Amino acid sequence: MALSPLGATLTANGCDFAIRSHHASRIELCLFDAEGRRETSRHRLVRGRDDIHQISVRGVMGGQRYGYRAWGAYDPDKGFWFDPSKLLVDPYAREIDRLFRHDAKLSLFGVDTADLVPKAIVTRDPLAKIGTPLLPPGGFIYEVAVKSFTILHPTVPEKQRGTVAALAHPSIISHLKKLGVDAVELMPITAWIDERHLPRFGLSNAWGYNPIAFMALDPRLCPGGMRELRETVTALHQAGIGVILDLVFNHTGESDRHGATLSMRGLDNLSYYRHVPGEPGHLVNDTGTGNTVACDHPHVRRLIIDTLRHFVLHAGVDGFRFDLAPVIGRTASGFDAEGATLKAMISDEALKDRVLIAEPWDIGPGGYQLGNFPEPFLEWNDRARDDIRRFWRGDRWTTGALATRLAGSSDIFARHGRHSTRTVNFLAAHDGFTLMDLVSHENKHNEANGEENRDGHNDNFSWNNGVEGETDDPAVLEKRRRDVSALLSTLFASRGFVMLTMGDEAGRSQRGNNNAYCQDNAITWFDWSRIDDGLVEHTAALAALRKRFATFSETGFLNGNGDVQWLSAEGRPMEVGDWEDPGNSLLGMVLTTLDHETRRQTRLAVLFNRGPEPATFALPGWNWRHFPSRELWNQMLPARSVRFCIEE
Repeated sequence: MALSPLGATLTANGCDFAIRSHHASRIELCLFDAEGRRETSRHRLVRGRDDIHQISVRGVMGGQRYGYRAWGAYDPDKGFWFDPSKLLVDPYAREIDRLFRHDAKLSLFGVDTADLVPKAIVTRDPLAKIGTPLLPPGGFIYEVAVKSFTILHPTVPEKQRGTVAALAHPSIISHLKKLGVDAVELMPITAWIDERHLPRFGLSNAWGYNPIAFMALDPRLCPGGMRELRETVTALHQAGIGVILDLVFNHTGESDRHGATLSMRGLDNLSYYRHVPGEPGHLVNDTGTGNTVACDHPHVRRLIIDTLRHFVLHAGVDGFRFDLAPVIGRTASGFDAEGATLKAMISDEALKDRVLIAEPWDIGPGGYQLGNFPEPFLEWNDRARDDIRRFWRGDRWTTGALATRLAGSSDIFARHGRHSTRTVNFLAAHDGFTLMDLVSHENKHNEANGEENRDGHNDNFSWNNGVEGETDDPAVLEKRRRDVSALLSTLFASRGFVMLTMGDEAGRSQRGNNNAYCQDNAITWFDWSRIDDGLVEHTAALAALRKRFATFSETGFLNGNGDVQWLSAEGRPMEVGDWEDPGNSLLGMVLTTLDHETRRQTRLAVLFNRGPEPATFALPGWNWRHFPSRELWNQMLPARSVRFCIEE
């Protein structure tokens, strides 16, 4: 039997409102005027089956502003936060009329907050056109912070800059097409509240990983609501580019017990959040943000699945990336790959063919779960990130680790008898150094974040090429550019999906800040006037190479049974001594592959030299030519470089 819809559902005569709370003794619906400032009427909901409180209100039309108030005990030490003075946002709100902003009143019992809290807006969302997800095996994912990516683009109309609609602008699509992007992964575009410590530093959240209502789009990024998202998805699809939404279900911006009461806390704190067993007033903090969503609770599970369905059915998105994804699989006894919420995602009719990507770690007990998510989940592979970085930094004993990552990370993804990789390989992401900063800084420089450089990762496997940070020395700048080029080549030569964060193809810097979540300013904004065109062309050529040769769209692990040869500089197969040589700087990977352009089998060689000097590299066979220039291979491998050769 189909479940009755939660949230606000327009009918022929008005609107049905339904919200779920097990512990509330009473819930009231508050309707507001068109500006969301004056309350016009209040209605008591009727508790029905399965703790659903509901009411039908005649005459309500699309655009109606509303919120809720909940009655019950107020005893935080026992997990009860009911306070009818707090206006609460519907967890099923699809649109809100203003931003979330911190105020001391939001945390004080008995102080009315109707003038502070966004009002949900009643909407009727048409169905989107839904097709097969646009992310092929081995595809190229491009991570985008919508505002940072578009706010400075000179040809995007000024009113459109910084919004989801800007992604549909021809100049933005042209850049994505030039790069060969298969799908954009949009960092959170749902409504969030800034962390409460930021205002005193004059800072604001630039990333959006602090949500309140899971479905509601943030008015700053998506002022046109679902229509804007749906139209942008359509435009990107017409260009052959998929859209993946980065969603946060692991925590909310209500934070710890000193945080604001805005939605779930005031509606049913004990159901929505995890609490220390036997201590209902003590919130579990497996996320490092003050609270952890109880994703295994049936009510929360339904909210998560309904949210995903909403974005598929009404915007047509191709898939989702899940922040701190082990939380979604957590139960009272820890992470469970067979947990009901993960299973529900995989089996739901609207979701079962969508792209699902896990960030496979949180900070709770047993929180590192790389390789343990169920198929078809793809997983961010930080081991690939770190091993590639360590190889190019010059760390000893890293040649074998590099080969394992290039071959699809079978040590991680071949568990339980699996024969294909689910890795998403990346060099850098929003959280950490940019690629150019990786080769320009040995240490993080987060002083602008207001925490005396204590925040952010300390061990980044980075190097600075002789000068820390900014420099005018052309020799140092050329070394850095050369290293970025080699890193990009290594990433795009790896088996599995690959991900690049915006601007890494163009030399973007964050001035050494590796935790720039609170820098909604020039530190994170992509400066289109300073693009390194050579690196952009290099990235585009690498993406084209992946599309031309079939080996990069195959997901089986490279195992040496006719698919790959690992070669020493002399052109002979690598031996134990070569792999165990702690200072080995040279590696050859020769792939047997179909060339889609010529429609014949061929061999593609990928040659790595991380050393500071040029080296000779002999290739077995004959007529090896540089790719794509087709110049005859002269066996000279430049310092700090990756070269591709094709046998003709």
